[in-house]
Amino acid sequence: MPNSVQRGVQPSSAPERDTDAAPADLAGTSVDRALWLLQLMGEHQVLRVAEAAELLGVARSTAHRLLTALRRRGFVLQDRPNGAYRAGPALYEIALAAVNRIDIRQVARPVLEELRAETQETVSLAVLEGATVRFLDCAESQRIVRVGNRTGVVRPAHAAAVGKAILAGLSEAELSRRYPDGELPSGTTAATIADLSVLREELAEIRDRGYALNWEESTDGVCAIAVALRDTVGQPLAALGVVAPVSRMVDVEGIRALAPAVLRGAALIEERLRDPS
Repeated sequence: MPNSVQRGVQPSSAPERDTDAAPADLAGTSVDRALWLLQLMGEHQVLRVAEAAELLGVARSTAHRLLTALRRRGFVLQDRPNGAYRAGPALYEIALAAVNRIDIRQVARPVLEELRAETQETVSLAVLEGATVRFLDCAESQRIVRVGNRTGVVRPAHAAAVGKAILAGLSEAELSRRYPDGELPSGTTAATIADLSVLREELAEIRDRGYALNWEESTDGVCAIAVALRDTVGQPLAALGVVAPVSRMVDVEGIRALAPAVLRGAALIEERLRDPS
């Protein structure tokens, strides 16, 4: 499929839509047109306003308004003013959420268990959802004093090691999209980072050392270390983390000492995602 519509070639007439694709009260509405536009974006990869208008059968002003709304939400991107539009990160995020949650959990589960056996601490797999992280799976420590299973739990991304590990892999534009007002959500402990500029500084440090740390930023008495899991083009898909009671780690160097094990585990998951066989 070509990456763009060739110049000098008139776009084909709008494809006939399935009459069952939308209820009668939705057909022809802005919602219906926006969804159809996303389908067209997937088919054509790149669209200009004039091309979108012709394919949709609407005025250019209407097509521009729809594309602007989709760009504001991150579903499409525009490389430069008055330039063409292409699929944005939010669209890829939805697609990845549908595919990778099942694949990553299945591939990562043995590594979670191996890492739990090696560290004797609770090991988690998490994904980014907007400005939060959701724990997809967990191999709970078998020690008497331990951090419990967090599967299904949602935390502010900037307050969790797994969240910061993923945030560190995002572009500046994508980070700004997740915090459009330049402010961070309220934290849950006194140690939670409260300023976006401070978070940006820490994310730079995470990129340099390859892992994120959390010392009582998400929950009092709990610390963690995490590494982002990346796809074949280097984009963060999820994060692998080890979480432990601060009483056992004593200080931040205690949790930092687990970095080699977590890095090995993340590399193994990435290798198995590339070659499931």
